[in-house]
Amino acid sequence: MALPRERILDKALDLFANQGYNSTGINQIISEANVAKASFYQHFKSKEDLCVAFLEARHKYWFDQLYNFTSEKTDVKSKIVSSFDFLIHMNSKEDFRGCSFLNILAEIPKDNSKILKVIQEHKKDLRDYFFSLVGDENISEHIYMLFESSIMESKMFKSNQLIERSKMIVDHLV
Repeated sequence: MALPRERILDKALDLFANQGYNSTGINQIISEANVAKASFYQHFKSKEDLCVAFLEARHKYWFDQLYNFTSEKTDVKSKIVSSFDFLIHMNSKEDFRGCSFLNILAEIPKDNSKILKVIQEHKKDLRDYFFSLVGDENISEHIYMLFESSIMESKMFKSNQLIERSKMIVDHLV
């Protein structure tokens, strides 16, 4: 059995994805993670702190998976196209869950700077990832926007069609 902190984070991923951040209460997480209330508060002072930890863990997981998925590609174009294939892989693995960061962003108040900062850092790292591959700000920003819109569209329509179209655009762009 996983440690309490991991069980809490795993349950938060499941509940935030399926019910939404605002519709998920701490008591439900405690109950379904099978931890004591004291254990929850030992690791997280608040639901907001849990959300930050969840997003930080998700960031590490997501980028580790992306780097692993694209690691065998050696040229820039293949690495970028493979990044879009990674979205298809994640859609299959997570049933078109979409972006955890944008899902949370849609639910938090605009003045929640603590969670917003973590979301912005994730997106900045993704932008930096594409820039590190192509070295051209305009092209990397265009790829980033295609990537982000592919995530949202695939979630909305439960389809990888836009991802496939974006791959063709990127193939011509790079």
